[in-house]
Amino acid sequence: MPQPELPEPAHPEVDSMLSRKFGKEVANYFSGSPLNRVSFLRTDHSFLLAALKHPSTSFLLFDNLSPLAKDPTQLEYVNFDDVKPLIGENPYSKSEEAMIAEYNSTITIPQLLFLGLDESKRSGFEHNIYYGSPYFALDVTPKGSVKSEAEKLIEITKSRGLQFVEGRMHMSLPAPQAAIYAQARALLDWNARNPFCAGCGQPTLSINAGTKRTCPPKDMASVTNRSAIGSTTAEPPAKERPDCVTRKGISNLCFPRTDPTVIMAVLSADSERVLLGRQKRWPPYWYSTLAGFVEPAESVEEAVRREVWEESGVKLGRVVIHSTQPWPYPANLMIGAIGQCVPGGEEIHLKHDPELENAKWVSMAEVKEALEVGTSGLGEDAGPGYKEGGLRLPSRTAIANQLLTAVTGGFLEEHSHAPKM
Repeated sequence: MPQPELPEPAHPEVDSMLSRKFGKEVANYFSGSPLNRVSFLRTDHSFLLAALKHPSTSFLLFDNLSPLAKDPTQLEYVNFDDVKPLIGENPYSKSEEAMIAEYNSTITIPQLLFLGLDESKRSGFEHNIYYGSPYFALDVTPKGSVKSEAEKLIEITKSRGLQFVEGRMHMSLPAPQAAIYAQARALLDWNARNPFCAGCGQPTLSINAGTKRTCPPKDMASVTNRSAIGSTTAEPPAKERPDCVTRKGISNLCFPRTDPTVIMAVLSADSERVLLGRQKRWPPYWYSTLAGFVEPAESVEEAVRREVWEESGVKLGRVVIHSTQPWPYPANLMIGAIGQCVPGGEEIHLKHDPELENAKWVSMAEVKEALEVGTSGLGEDAGPGYKEGGLRLPSRTAIANQLLTAVTGGFLEEHSHAPKM
């Protein structure tokens, strides 16, 4: 499958002190979203309702985290009339305070996310000084009290020749769509993983247009249950829930989680070779850069040095940040770095952390050739010109490819970033 184009860097045409010194910004796959998130409007229900019902609004549907699409290279959207039977005429009719006060844990509320405004589309939607085509994401996984409505919506989309594209990863979308998909998938996955409060174990409520969860102090389910059995006792109107630490002070919300991860191109002390590793599950001859999670109270540079030593035994000195990449599986931020060995620190041994099957030093020339003919996604064929037995590397949608392209393409040469006059 052809590899999609990468997103455009931010303002590549602007000349500045920083661009002259460091070069233009590097944009990786899953970044470069066309949407202005206007996050400060997520509590403004009048704005959300107007955006929800505007003719230009697009809804991206997910079924078990699989996005609605025409095929693996093209997302598809539906409109408000399509989703109205599932979410209702006005899911933002009440303020967040009222939603929390009237919380009922027995009622299934379809997870709806506001993603942002596409300002490149002058569609007629405006709110004060903000404009653009609104985008929402909606989880239509059939469950709970809305199972029937969700199943009907899924059948409607299938009758139009659309599908929910399954797969562990989606790496064939055009760059702008990939960024929208990544934002929606990460938030839907986070909401699905946090139905209960970490402080007291009670069910939580999604608020702030899907970007926060709160632990309500009361549950109207008790009122519903008593009405169902015809109770006439003079009990309190709603069940008070146990005290919860999340309702004390100002930190009374659960926010989406992002896990920082380091991924690094490692150079030998003489800058002539690159360290690559492979895991046992990868196809033959397939290698990549090393990676690992940042731990609490650890700088990015320290995490790079620690992970490289733990996985390969190699000792690093100077570490620099190259670029970053959102990675919505489920919610990582990959921090791309370049590190260089200290003299005498290049010996490889895999005795610390047995994560890698093998690690080896590869010449710059071999890496360059593999970047030209041997790149692919896992399970895909290499590019034209590849000869069996040659080095295989990740596709350009992976930040590992960007890092290797940088170190073999002059990124570290003195003054290489300055634009030519």
